[in-house]
Amino acid sequence: MTERELDAAKINDPELRAAYRHCRALNARHGRTYFLATRLLPVERRSAVHALYGFARWADDIVDSLHSGAGADVRARALTRLQKELEEGLRQGCSREPVVHALADTARRYAIDPAHFQDFMAAMRSDLVVTSYPTYADLRAYMHGSAAVIGLEMLPVLGTVGPCKEAEPYAASLGVAFQLTNFLRDVGEDLDRGRIYLPTDLLAAHGVDRALLSWSRATRRTDRRITAALREFETLTRNVYRAAMPGVELLDPVSRPCIRTAAVLYGGILDAIAREGYTVLHRRGVVQRRRRAVVAADGLVRVTAARFRARPGPGPRHGPYNRALPATAFPPATADHSAGEVT
Repeated sequence: MTERELDAAKINDPELRAAYRHCRALNARHGRTYFLATRLLPVERRSAVHALYGFARWADDIVDSLHSGAGADVRARALTRLQKELEEGLRQGCSREPVVHALADTARRYAIDPAHFQDFMAAMRSDLVVTSYPTYADLRAYMHGSAAVIGLEMLPVLGTVGPCKEAEPYAASLGVAFQLTNFLRDVGEDLDRGRIYLPTDLLAAHGVDRALLSWSRATRRTDRRITAALREFETLTRNVYRAAMPGVELLDPVSRPCIRTAAVLYGGILDAIAREGYTVLHRRGVVQRRRRAVVAADGLVRVTAARFRARPGPGPRHGPYNRALPATAFPPATADHSAGEVT
């Protein structure tokens, strides 16, 4: 399947193909839910999504790994190196680092605003020093760079049926909804990293503070105050999903099943958390494999129908906005580098 995706995207340079393969492997290993949804995209667009996700995953790993043993200063230097690679890669269209090489190629093919990547890196740097957020407004400011821009980066790849600007607020909101879901799912792991993403004022309204969360994490005991706070955060997250979902209809019809499936699967994480009694300080809430298969099968049916409707008929046909520019529009990028593993 990998080679078919690369051939369909007209990615021919051997080093560039290897870079995209590396990003795809990152997506498959770390993002099971989104990787499954990505399989519903037209084959020629999947490599671009893998590049976007692979870069985000790599940067996130620098700041989040619990097992690296690296202190904040080491991680800060690693992010600085990545920032330099990113800036140079976007400027030159290539990089000696495989993930940046694929990202730079994707950014060029789809004319993605470089400011989105800069905003993302700023959010990653803040994770090295910020350990809590006083209000939801503070958290939303952080999530512009850590989540909203991911949705904005995806829009040119997905395509829209009208001007891209009309779909941007919805794409940003869906990126935020996905991350809020992750915050709720990962409360315990984030606490181990010293971070609490749930707003301090929301927790305090239920009598919850860092000490109580740490006690629950350590003893594996529940507390009704924590449960109430987590339930309110779940409600907040579902409201963001509701605000974002009308934007799916603004996407290219052949891309809608992918995003709708991702939203259903991520929403299923919320369902699992509620069903398990909000015990996220003790274990992750996950969507069962059977449920993922059912949702994916429904997405496949929708994909088939959308592609059938998209077949050109007699006479002129107007396609969606924001299609990728043909690969021939760009000169081949070259660089003196190897496509080795990113560490």
